[in-house]
Amino acid sequence: MGLENAPRGGADPRAAEKMTVLLDTNVLIDVLNGRRQRKQFVATLAREGHVLACCAVTVAEVYAGMRREEAGATEELFSGLEYFETSRPAAREAGRLKAAWSQRGHSLGLPDVLIAAVALENGLALATDNRKHYPMPELALITP
Repeated sequence: MGLENAPRGGADPRAAEKMTVLLDTNVLIDVLNGRRQRKQFVATLAREGHVLACCAVTVAEVYAGMRREEAGATEELFSGLEYFETSRPAAREAGRLKAAWSQRGHSLGLPDVLIAAVALENGLALATDNRKHYPMPELALITP
């Protein structure tokens, strides 16, 4: 697991400072499906004292692909996560990010810029496998 776009300076910032980590949809889906050792990754973050979180977009994306038999496990997962709303300023920032990156020739999906804006507004790190969806240098990324 690597910390990207975070302040540098010798020791792993996770060791010195507890963070709130917004889990991207791909990480949540992998946890639910028991893939790619994501349960262990998330458990390690929690054991290190980090707060784990979700937001409206990640919740909606998970439920959009959820099968009926997965409802219990999905509810259990989300019940253990802090929830961050998408505020009007975050929505505005998401639009600004999408437009700015589009002008640079990098087309970003609206769900991804909304997730990024929630993380930025609330000072959250973002755990994701999709680094290319989050090119913002100001966003602290954790890659499992």
